[in-house]
Amino acid sequence: MPGEFDLIQRFLACFPRARVPVGPGDDCAVLAPSKGALCVTTDAVVEDVHFTRATFSAGDIGHKALAVNLSDLASMGAVPRWFVCALALPGDFPARHLSALGRGMAALAKAHRIALVGGNFTSARELSVTITATGELSHPPITRAGARPGDLLYVSGTLGDARLGLEQLQAGLRRGGAVRRQRRPEPRVALGRLAARFASAGLDVSDGLAQDLGHLCAASRVGATLELARLPLSPAVRAALGPEGALRGGEDYELLLAIPPSRARAFERACARAGEAVTPVGVLTRERRLALRDAAGRLLTPPPGFDHFARSSRRKPAG
Repeated sequence: MPGEFDLIQRFLACFPRARVPVGPGDDCAVLAPSKGALCVTTDAVVEDVHFTRATFSAGDIGHKALAVNLSDLASMGAVPRWFVCALALPGDFPARHLSALGRGMAALAKAHRIALVGGNFTSARELSVTITATGELSHPPITRAGARPGDLLYVSGTLGDARLGLEQLQAGLRRGGAVRRQRRPEPRVALGRLAARFASAGLDVSDGLAQDLGHLCAASRVGATLELARLPLSPAVRAALGPEGALRGGEDYELLLAIPPSRARAFERACARAGEAVTPVGVLTRERRLALRDAAGRLLTPPPGFDHFARSSRRKPAG
């Protein structure tokens, strides 16, 4: 395996030079002051927790590592600006795979105009990629608090695809739309910026809609009623998982947004003009509990979502 500094140069070669006062190569990055407030997030993808090398290409890993951080910025309505990347590499990780990982990450970074400004390399038993990303706000941030009873709940895209993709990978399938959603989620950055003009609260759906809605309700001190028949599901997810299965699916990285009724029509029109698919799925309530209503009007018990530290929900990586 090449030495540390050779690996650094190989990785950096995948990215354009950042337009900052001091970028990669010094002890710290130096960034010009921002006009707006900054959002900062950090997240990691870890081998045998979020992926296996048998079922994810190196490019998939690089894409997903950045995507999950961009999704956090999207959920706050931020414009992506800079990121740093810490790579832990096992001794058997080929140098050519490092280049592929960098290219997968760099392509997504280019699409969202976010610049790599620094990072770190170390050795480890398993591969992991940890990113800290920064975004700039031109509006007040969308937080989990701030929603009120009567606000309408909207979700972007479709739900459950990443969970179905994981199950398909575990079954030996390697292609298809659901597999791609698992390997290469698309952060809803443009929708987040649009929603900042309308939303009272929101977050990204990373641990399953039921669990993430619970986080929003707890922060805003409200309850919610979800209409299962309204959940946006692909035909494949509807057939394989159904609405209740989709609720438990993590890693969709869609946005869940609370919109005051007075702004709902304008929000829907703005989304339609921008080509952003959103679906109303429920309403927030004064009674602080989560109620699921099926197509027949029956109330159901909410399912659990993904919890990194709960044995019952610990993810089994494909492979």
